[in-house]
Amino acid sequence: MTQSTGTKRPNAKTHLRDRARELRRLGRTYNEIKAELGCSKSSVSLWVRDLPKPEPRCTPEEQRARMNAGLAQLRATQENERRETKRTATAAVGALSERELFLTGVALYWAEGTKSKPHRRSEALQFINSDPDVIRLFMSWLELLGVTPDRLTLRVSIHESADIAAAEAHWAEVVGVDASAFSKATVKKHNPRTVRKNTGVGYHGCLVIYVRRSAELYRRMEGAWYGIVLGATSAT
Repeated sequence: MTQSTGTKRPNAKTHLRDRARELRRLGRTYNEIKAELGCSKSSVSLWVRDLPKPEPRCTPEEQRARMNAGLAQLRATQENERRETKRTATAAVGALSERELFLTGVALYWAEGTKSKPHRRSEALQFINSDPDVIRLFMSWLELLGVTPDRLTLRVSIHESADIAAAEAHWAEVVGVDASAFSKATVKKHNPRTVRKNTGVGYHGCLVIYVRRSAELYRRMEGAWYGIVLGATSAT
């Protein structure tokens, strides 16, 4: 039988422990030691917990500055991703066919336009919105339907605290008419108890577009909407 010499083989754990303690004395954090040695954080804690905690490598102000810089970088990255997603989606649409524009306008009207009710039958196209792009799309839809400018009644609906003349000039530019073509604005009384967000120079109220002699067009729009509903149901 071979007798033991009394010496022990080097233990890998002992080597890791010694290296962990060395790194801790150099001011490394638990996570940094864990990453370098490839061991668990609990093992690092067990091996070095008797050693003093390293002094912070930066002041609280520097830590906050680094954190804010990291957040700013994250937000910038997220914003770039948003823009790229929107750009790609915009490019994927391309030019609309007349059919696509017609169906888009029908859905838009049914969402935002005035509808006839059983208790108040009013088969006429009347549309109100505060988004210039929505208004431009609606005007393109009316042009597709053969509605000429002389059949339109335009007026601004706006709070009394706003600049009515500036709002009319804004909407006149959007739809491509002279501001003198507008009917008298509908002015909303201001409620001092209401905290409004739609204020300032960017507030232009809503534009109301009424199409005269449009009962037939209204029925066509309503019928097409039900056709869209049935078509979507059949597709699923």
